[in-house]
Amino acid sequence: MADKVIITCAITGSFDTPSKSDAVPVTPKQIADSAIGAAKAGAAVAHIHVRDPETAAPSMDIALYREVVERVRDADVDIVLNLTTGAGARYIPSAENMKVGGPGTTLCSPEERVSHVLELKPELCTLDIGTMNFGEHAFLNLPSHLRTMARLVEEAGTKPELEVFDIGHIVLAKKLIAEGALTGTPLFQICLGIPYGADATPQSHLFLQSQLPQNANWAAFGIGRQEFDIVALSAVCGGHVRVGLEDNLYLSRGVLAPDNASLVRRAVQILEGLGKETANAAEAREILELR
Repeated sequence: MADKVIITCAITGSFDTPSKSDAVPVTPKQIADSAIGAAKAGAAVAHIHVRDPETAAPSMDIALYREVVERVRDADVDIVLNLTTGAGARYIPSAENMKVGGPGTTLCSPEERVSHVLELKPELCTLDIGTMNFGEHAFLNLPSHLRTMARLVEEAGTKPELEVFDIGHIVLAKKLIAEGALTGTPLFQICLGIPYGADATPQSHLFLQSQLPQNANWAAFGIGRQEFDIVALSAVCGGHVRVGLEDNLYLSRGVLAPDNASLVRRAVQILEGLGKETANAAEAREILELR
């Protein structure tokens, strides 16, 4: 398994990308079909957000998650599902009263943020470590909330993927591991290029990777034009990789990707050029010690 690299495909995300590319899936059927296509192209993991089918806005509607999950599970492909828990952490203060959330605020309880995970029991879910400026809004992930979310998803049999955007997030994750709030072999996702976290450069990648626990499994991704650079760097450094329309809309300069599968195929080409083999879903489960 030493040279087996897991490809995660981030299917749709929560940014306003549907207005920039018709390829971004919006409805549950489109999201599920795109995940199935990514699996056939070589992805072992599908990272899932859902959107309002009418507006394309990000959604936390559990019925939408249920439809996506059921469609993928009923398909003739094997892929590990990784559901986001990032929704419910956005805070934009009201102009009239800073103590009150204004338009766009999505804050909700830790229990609400993982309710879809507890019902649908995916093998993986994300756990965003740390609070930060996330573009023009605050992204709030308090340590006490993370402890609650980690306990609930682990009790459900789901492994948390620890998304870290900067060095302080790794420091906090290691504290949560040390105190027992996170158990088992940790899985980190190094997220690069998100305003205003660490930038998508080799220097940032190598530094953040160097700070991870020695026994950790890890992957990294870069957004936009850095996506494929980080695929190569992460693989060379012994990590796993992520691509997808959540992170990048283009196959090459000025050429929009027609679907998620095309981005996965490009990642496969890069990995094969480096002498790496891509892991299938069964191998990913073994590598990541999924239940």
